[in-house]
Amino acid sequence: MELSYLGIIYIIAAVVVGWFLSYIKSRFEVRTYKKELKEYKEHLNRQMKLTNEGSKNLEDELSNLKEANENLRVTVQTLGQKPGRAEIRLLNIYDGALRKMMLKAPGFSSAWEVALQESEREYEENEKGLKSIIKKVFGPSISHNTESPHTTNNFKEDGFNTQK
Repeated sequence: MELSYLGIIYIIAAVVVGWFLSYIKSRFEVRTYKKELKEYKEHLNRQMKLTNEGSKNLEDELSNLKEANENLRVTVQTLGQKPGRAEIRLLNIYDGALRKMMLKAPGFSSAWEVALQESEREYEENEKGLKSIIKKVFGPSISHNTESPHTTNNFKEDGFNTQK
């Protein structure tokens, strides 16, 4: 079989037309992919903006809460240094120590010292945590034991009883 010029031209023309059609098809696919990529970029941009706004809100809230916590800590420390608070604290510590001593070993001074140290430690823990809130709401246990029918009790702002 001989190849003629016309056969060679047909083969070259078929290759050129095939290349041209594949080029056009690839251009459409590239355009589709670019459009899809642009949509993904816009979506990612929106998500990043939302995340950024949420993070800023959380950071602002965290800084406000830290500031409020510091203010409350200073207020609690200031209220703990009011006149008379040291005596009330010592009275509560002694009350707890006496109760423990009476339960563990009544009549021994070493038991008193152990109970006193335990009560001081518990009182410190109570001032820092949930127990302090409960005790402030319900009052210290000594206030219930020192009441007598001839005295009148007043409640101060801190929730402790005092006698007139």
